[in-house]
Amino acid sequence: MLNRLPAVLSLFPRRLLLSSPKTVTRACHRLLRTMEPAVVRCLPGEPKLTISFTLDGSKKQMLRDQDEPLAKALARISNGFAKGLGKAKKTKRRKSQQPSEAPQPAAVVKLFFGGDEVPDTELNSEAWRDGAVLQVGDLQYSVHRNSPTFTTAELPVSLLAEFPVCPKLEVEFGDLQECEFTWFKETGPDTSSEGPGEVEGQDPSWTQVGCGRVHIPSNKDIGCRLKLRCTPKDGGRSGLAKELVSVGAVEAGPGMCTFDDRHAYTVKEAEWPTMRVVSYNILADVYAQTELSKTVLYPYCAPYALQLDYRQNLIKKELAGYNADIICLQEVDPEVFEDSLIPALDAFGLDGVFKLKERQHEGLSTFYRRSKFQLLSRHDIMLSEALTSDPIHSELLERVSANSDLTLKDRILKRSTSLQVSILEDLKTPGRKVCVANTHLYWHPKGGNVRLVQMGVALKHLSHVIREVAPGAPLLFCGDFNSTPSSGVFQLLTEVVVPQQHADWSSSGPEESCSMELLSGFPPLLSACGQPAYTNYVGGFQGCLDYIFIQPDSMQVEQMIPLPSHQEVTTYKALPSVAHPSDHIALVFLRVIRGVSLILNLLDSLESTDPGWF
Repeated sequence: MLNRLPAVLSLFPRRLLLSSPKTVTRACHRLLRTMEPAVVRCLPGEPKLTISFTLDGSKKQMLRDQDEPLAKALARISNGFAKGLGKAKKTKRRKSQQPSEAPQPAAVVKLFFGGDEVPDTELNSEAWRDGAVLQVGDLQYSVHRNSPTFTTAELPVSLLAEFPVCPKLEVEFGDLQECEFTWFKETGPDTSSEGPGEVEGQDPSWTQVGCGRVHIPSNKDIGCRLKLRCTPKDGGRSGLAKELVSVGAVEAGPGMCTFDDRHAYTVKEAEWPTMRVVSYNILADVYAQTELSKTVLYPYCAPYALQLDYRQNLIKKELAGYNADIICLQEVDPEVFEDSLIPALDAFGLDGVFKLKERQHEGLSTFYRRSKFQLLSRHDIMLSEALTSDPIHSELLERVSANSDLTLKDRILKRSTSLQVSILEDLKTPGRKVCVANTHLYWHPKGGNVRLVQMGVALKHLSHVIREVAPGAPLLFCGDFNSTPSSGVFQLLTEVVVPQQHADWSSSGPEESCSMELLSGFPPLLSACGQPAYTNYVGGFQGCLDYIFIQPDSMQVEQMIPLPSHQEVTTYKALPSVAHPSDHIALVFLRVIRGVSLILNLLDSLESTDPGWF
């Protein structure tokens, strides 16, 4: 604010300037607060700058060359002001049927900075400084150059009581973590307009109900719309506030959900060196909205509970409540990732990356807590493409191609199954890395042989990445493997080898049999959440298909969060339901790196011994 004081001194009467400095400063502050802003966006390397301000209640936005003289921009503003004034008077004359008057002279338009008028010859890129004052006739505007600005600000369409509302926000020249947020609810017809939440100077039909980037409406807010006032900030700089009003009113939630009791185990974030991991197939909307899903797969599910807006409320609340450090999701629609998951999980401290499945409108996403990890590199692949293009898979490709009937090979190559690989570094212990893998294998019940080849490619790729990029990093392998504990994939991961006699090699019939011995390349992995009776529960199938695999020599399971009870799962017959957003159940567990755990245990034991040890 102080850097703008000299610019406005020329606008004060001479007698005020003879007053005490404190009086002048207070007067300057009052003037700047009453000035309308003129927002200027000007970036090096861009040919144009934009000047935005409000004139006679109409928003104006000018696009000017950065290298043109200031005089041209001011002349354009002056002409625009005169035209607007002329139109207004012409309308007034028509109503009163008075004779026309002479054309309006151009308004005096000047730009001041530091108390001096900016020369007309100065280029736009230099003239429009932060803190300058634009004078248009009798009006003054305070110039804000590259001030924090929301480029995207949207509220979700569906609002449920007791479920977090996470606006989609993108800010330029600012920091989302520093922005200010104030939430209001629409005062209902039977609600008094007076109360402790009423804000002076605000529309009495809105009552303040909260602050913070995320708001959780209560049952008292049912039937009311919400309004969010958000002010973009960057340190001590503030931009223009935006007000967002929800399209619809807050609706009643479903009551008790399948994950509510699980949240009792995850109230707080895990303390280092432990970390909480989640793997979850959230059911892509592209599948949930098919006629097959509505009439055959999930006919028991209420149609509104299959709608994306409704399910997103449940997904966001469930994921937020786990307070996880690493989240691996499958069946993620691109729009859900960008418009729902990123805004929501970013507000809860997580950053995320996305891998689209080629030829299918869904993919994989991995989120990590930015206060604990940083993303060093990504090594995502499409498994079928890697099989044919990466030399490290040449032996496996040769064995698959050796079958005289190439039907199996064709089936494998037609699949767009992907592997998302992220190398994360522990911010608490620089140099300590973890390889996080996320996948969703081929779904077909007779596709066991396809899944084995896919897993062979995945393991070879992961071994190569760890060896070349992060030597010694432990593997954390999450996903929907579409494989039961009796499958060849599960045996390959937990027992290192799948013999050529395994039944999965002939899962699609003898003509597509591809018998071979397949080796993992990793020591035996451990299913961190064991082998639950089911992780997928639909009307026609119940089974364990989802896993989080860890290396037991470098990680240990501290706590597995219990799955929902069978009664909770079957309250509405099966999944998904009004109380559960997916046909799968999230896996959640707490892990610790073994080396760190041993050191901490040793320190604890030393602290409890005779002080003479130290």
